Amino acid sequence: MGEIRPTDLYTRRAALTLATVALPALSQSRKTDEPGEAQVAHPVVHFEIGCRDRAKTERFFTDLFGWHMQQKGPASMIDAASQRGIPGHITSLNHEPYHYTMFYVEVNDVQASLDKAVALGGKIVVPPIKIPTGTFAWFSDLDGNTIGLLKPAQ
Repeated sequence: MGEIRPTDLYTRRAALTLATVALPALSQSRKTDEPGEAQVAHPVVHFEIGCRDRAKTERFFTDLFGWHMQQKGPASMIDAASQRGIPGHITSLNHEPYHYTMFYVEVNDVQASLDKAVALGGKIVVPPIKIPTGTFAWFSDLDGNTIGLLKPAQ
């Protein structure tokens, strides 16, 4: 029997969570009340991002997802331009923890989003994995925060 790597445990836990909780809930939230309401690309379910260099982190996520940032005191408020998503922020606490986060961003193409994240300086943590309710992957950003990507099944 081979050694179990920490990544294997994270992958199994994430797959189980996404298959049983997150994606079914996401599909419920995809329903719109307004006729003709446009679906916005890359909605976020929940997030807060801690980092060492707020300006550098802002540039990374603006280039990757097209998010708009607004300075609000010690944080940069994020507008992900989605009626379905929720607001979030980037903050540099200047003390531990310097980096922390976990959130999932809905994308149309998980591999293309991973490739773009890598081109911008990120790293793949978990490559695309198909589960009964869609496909997910994890990448790390410039500060090592882990971010999930997911594409719900059609």
